Amino acid sequence: MPLYSLLRPAAFALDAETAHRATIRALALAPRRALPSFAPSLSQHVAGLRFPSPVGLAAGFDKDGEVPDAMLDMGFGFVEVGTLTPRPQPGNPKPRLFRLVEDRAVINRMGFNNGGQQAALERLQRRERRGILGVNIGANKDSGDRIADYVAGLKAMGPVADYLTVNISSPNTPGLRTLQAGGELVELLSAVGGARTPGVPVFLKVAPDLDTGDHDRIVRAAIDGGIDALIVANTTIGRPPLQSRHAKEAGGLSGRPLKPLALDQLKLFRAATGGQLPLIAAGGIETVDDAWERIRAGASLIQLYSAMVYEGPGLARRIANGLAERLGLEGVSSMSDVIG
Repeated sequence: MPLYSLLRPAAFALDAETAHRATIRALALAPRRALPSFAPSLSQHVAGLRFPSPVGLAAGFDKDGEVPDAMLDMGFGFVEVGTLTPRPQPGNPKPRLFRLVEDRAVINRMGFNNGGQQAALERLQRRERRGILGVNIGANKDSGDRIADYVAGLKAMGPVADYLTVNISSPNTPGLRTLQAGGELVELLSAVGGARTPGVPVFLKVAPDLDTGDHDRIVRAAIDGGIDALIVANTTIGRPPLQSRHAKEAGGLSGRPLKPLALDQLKLFRAATGGQLPLIAAGGIETVDDAWERIRAGASLIQLYSAMVYEGPGLARRIANGLAERLGLEGVSSMSDVIG
């Protein structure tokens, strides 16, 4: 029986945010281990980076970059920390994080709570460079110039990141998703292009709540703006049928109910890109079959978060091992041959 199945009842006895903070504190005390090895068939080259496994940790789990190495040790092929804003901010009032156990889902309205980029920068500068580390950046809620916030984030965090993610898709910072609109997105990506750290790829994280025509427009802006990959997708403000008593809480929904929408959006972006731009799939991935389906639909990499609430951090290694086994059964020597 996996250790997490024994620990989960105790974790679920606490409210979701308290349990999460306790988890981060425990991981921060864990001794460093050698990075795990993965089957060579899982190795992927995306945006000039070699990912030893396509299974990564999505932003939101380690908001302040406190435990990236512990998560790499747990079996993630790459880890994305954040979202980090230029200035510290407390986020939205509590409670703001809810487990929807019956639905194997999570609703959050955290609101980019974090200690700010400077504190995270100092923390990450002290770590040994190992594994693939992404840093997810956002704008402060009260910012008078959100584009300037992204520029500041790129410049501040570039020296400690293997890649940077521009997050314009959170539903919990009022007005943030308007940066996905036509003119504002072009302006943002133009500014991003002028603030990049040489040699550090920049990814763009998009929302799943898009209209017809948005995919082609976003892809064209991303390609013209020099974006290196798209992360599809963040949490949804939509509400499919849910059983939990928390179903009507405001915020972004993630986990199993997001799966069909996130997969559909991935397919739409794959069609819009025609394979020209790498895609990273997130949202509702909790099994080897889910991961395989996203890769077959066009994802070069995948990211987990909410499924760990129910399965524990060992899920990353289980999915990676399962993907390697699936490749062997299919007689395929490289994950690259399966994408799309």
